[in-house]
Amino acid sequence: MPRALVVVHETDPLRQRRLPGTVLPALAEQGVDVEIATFLGDGRVPDPADRDLVVVMGSAHAAYDDSLPWLAPELDFLRRAVEVGTPVLGICFGGQALARALGGTVGRAPEPERGLVDLDTLRPDVLPAGRWMEFHYDAFTLPPGAEELSRNAVALQAFALGPHLGLQFHPEITPDVFATWSESWAPDVAAAVAAEVDLDAVRAELISRADELADACRALVVGFLARADLAAAA
Repeated sequence: MPRALVVVHETDPLRQRRLPGTVLPALAEQGVDVEIATFLGDGRVPDPADRDLVVVMGSAHAAYDDSLPWLAPELDFLRRAVEVGTPVLGICFGGQALARALGGTVGRAPEPERGLVDLDTLRPDVLPAGRWMEFHYDAFTLPPGAEELSRNAVALQAFALGPHLGLQFHPEITPDVFATWSESWAPDVAAAVAAEVDLDAVRAELISRADELADACRALVVGFLARADLAAAA
């Protein structure tokens, strides 16, 4: 059974299980055993050489904020994963951190992207085109040697390099994942987001598209496992 390490940016055990959303059942359906870990607080993260794949989830923090005490160890972890050949799936912040580990850069995007958006793809076998959830202020550049998979008017949305896949969007999204995010917002953050985004409309679309979004996540995970040569084992 392939073993996956899912890295989250949360210390509460219940929230740690909620944040990966549909990624967890998608991996389980493919016979992948999942362990959740974090670099925050007193978290201990295994050597990626001892796992068959790594998934790094999103965060409210910026992947270029080097004042974060846990960011340097997480970047070192990702560089180690790349060095030993453990496939990495990076989601939003995770994709940005992966881009940095691979030699790309991360900075403020020309404008924030929040809500479900339609994205095209240059490699439908790796990244299905469709309507994906965005919720970020930052963007990554294409790492040296990486393949661009998707780009819109705002920023690069996805790249691949060998078995590694970096995403700017959130394939794991569910109504509960969105609730988990919003529960953590400070009052001033919640007010600022509500002033810029129709949160009720976002929640309604997440509910109405829940099955479609779960299917898209499943397809993406299956494609990632195939690119990582884990499909046969799964």
